[in-house]
Amino acid sequence: MPAYKVKEIYYTLQGEGAHTGRAAVFCRFTGCNLWTGREEDRHKAICQFCDTDFWGTDGLNGGHYPTAASLAEKVISLWPADTAGKPYVVCTGGEPMLQMDDDLVEAFHEQGIEVAIETNGTIAVLDSIDWICVSPKAGSTLVQLHGNELKLVYPQAGAEPHLYEALDFEHFYLQPMDSPQQAENIAATVEYCKSNPKWRLSVQTHKLVGIP
Repeated sequence: MPAYKVKEIYYTLQGEGAHTGRAAVFCRFTGCNLWTGREEDRHKAICQFCDTDFWGTDGLNGGHYPTAASLAEKVISLWPADTAGKPYVVCTGGEPMLQMDDDLVEAFHEQGIEVAIETNGTIAVLDSIDWICVSPKAGSTLVQLHGNELKLVYPQAGAEPHLYEALDFEHFYLQPMDSPQQAENIAATVEYCKSNPKWRLSVQTHKLVGIP
């Protein structure tokens, strides 16, 4: 049985949050505990606004990686050689904590890679991960109550920003929900951040400039 099922792995720039603009290899794991990833199941998902394809293993460099070392080797192979920047991987999904383990983080570290995770926070994150970004979803139970960055898609009924302000995070970001009402969502997010300066605006810049 394969150890890690991966939808896609690619080199790009981080488009959101505190590390916006930073070069990164994205490692997108298959599977999520809030939605199957199948469109026919979206109506009954806990998170119905997800805009990411994490179903299957058919994406760029996707597949079944039998060992932590094999996955780490694939990630480091996509990082430009002879560069001054520290290799950086963003583990995402879906929900990466369904598959990530200490062996994988150790394998990344052995390759000199700094490890970040983007998680819905319903599964406790490994202490060995270098950067923790939690994106809470309404209707789920948040168990990861500390980290580097809390990035909340806004608006979400039942996941209002004030519910998270006392948590132990360095950065608090509001990100307008990408939907047919996006213009209204952007305006509402801007106004909320202006009225509540604890929160900063996060925009999906990768979509604006046309990169993955």
